[in-house]
Amino acid sequence: MTIREKQEDWERKYLSKYAALSCESRGRDIDEPQCDLRPIYQRDRDRIIHSKSFRRLKDKTQVFLSPEGDHYRTRLTHTLEVAQNARTIARALRINEDLTEAIALGHDLGHTPFGHAGERALSAALWDLLEMQLTDADKQGTEEYHTRLFYPDGSPRALFHHNEQSIRVVERLEKKGKGLNLTWEVRDGILNHRSVGQPATMEGKVVRFADKIAYINHDIDDAIRAGIIAESDLPEECTRVLGHSTRDRINSMIHDIVMNSEGNDRICMSPETELAMKELRNYMFRHVYFNPKAKGEEIRAEAMIRQLFTYYYENSAELPEEYRDMITQGEKTEMVVCDYIAGMTDSFAVHTFENIFVPKAWQG
Repeated sequence: MTIREKQEDWERKYLSKYAALSCESRGRDIDEPQCDLRPIYQRDRDRIIHSKSFRRLKDKTQVFLSPEGDHYRTRLTHTLEVAQNARTIARALRINEDLTEAIALGHDLGHTPFGHAGERALSAALWDLLEMQLTDADKQGTEEYHTRLFYPDGSPRALFHHNEQSIRVVERLEKKGKGLNLTWEVRDGILNHRSVGQPATMEGKVVRFADKIAYINHDIDDAIRAGIIAESDLPEECTRVLGHSTRDRINSMIHDIVMNSEGNDRICMSPETELAMKELRNYMFRHVYFNPKAKGEEIRAEAMIRQLFTYYYENSAELPEEYRDMITQGEKTEMVVCDYIAGMTDSFAVHTFENIFVPKAWQG
C-alpha cells in the first residue's frame, strides 16, 4: 500500500460514518493520477495555499479599510481563523479535517478589494450596465426575469457574489485559465459557505458555521481596538450566554456546536446559543458594519471600483493579456472586467485608479 492508501484506510476505520471519505470523493472535472503521499482533499488544500489568489488575501480588507496598526484582521487572517475554528470542530466530530480545511482556506478567494464594499460596487456597476442594455420591454420582462433579478419587494438582487467568484477563481482564473481542478466536494463547500447556502457535506456545513464564529468575534475584537465599541457595550443577553471576551465566546460557540452535532447527521447549535449569536451579529451590523465612523471610507472605495469597472469595460484592450484572451474566447466583457477588478488587492486597486484618473506632474 502507498502512504496515501494507508491514510485512506485510516479514514475508513476511524472517521465518523458521516464524514466525507477521501476515497469516496466525486472527483475532479479533469481526471489526474492520484498522489502516492497525499489523499485527494489534502492535495486540494495544498493547491489553494500555493495559489496566487490566496496570497493576495493578505492585502484585502476584512472590515476596516487600510487601518493604521498591525493587528487588525485582513481577509487572509480571517481565512486562517476560519480554518482553525473549522479544524477544531471537524477533529472533535471525527469528520474529514483535510476537506474541512480546504473549504475554509478557499472560501473567500473570490472576494473583492475593500471587502463587501467592493462586492456591492461591482453589483451596482453590473446593474448600471444592465439598465443601459435592456429595452423597456425587456425591463417589464417575464416572471422568470423578475424572480432572477429582483426580490419579492421589488428591490434589485446582487449581481456579483464573492462565493460564486471564488468558484470562478478555482475553476477558470487560476493558473492562467487552467484552474486548480479541485474536487467536487471542496467546490461545493466554497460555493455554499454563506448563510443561504446548503453544503452537501458535513465538512462544508462546519465551515459555514466557522465563518460566522470567526468574523463576528474577530470583528468585535477589531472594533474594540479601534474604539468603535467597548466590551461593555455588547448586549448583556448575548454575553451572558456566549461569554465576556473574544476567547470565551469562540470557545463557547465551538463547544456548543460539537456537543449538539456529535453523533448527528447535521451541524447545529443549541437554540439559545444560536439566538445569542444571531443577536450579536445583528448588533455588529447596527453599530459597526453600518457605523459611519468605521465605514466612512467605503463610499469612496465603492465609487473608485465603479469607475474602474466603467473604464475597463469601455477600454477592454487595456486589460492584461490573459484577460483580453478570455474575451477573445467568448467570455462576456463585463464578467472579465469583474474578474480583473475582484482579483485586485486594496493597494493595487488604488494604484491602478491613480494611474488612470489622477493627473501627474509634467516632466520637462
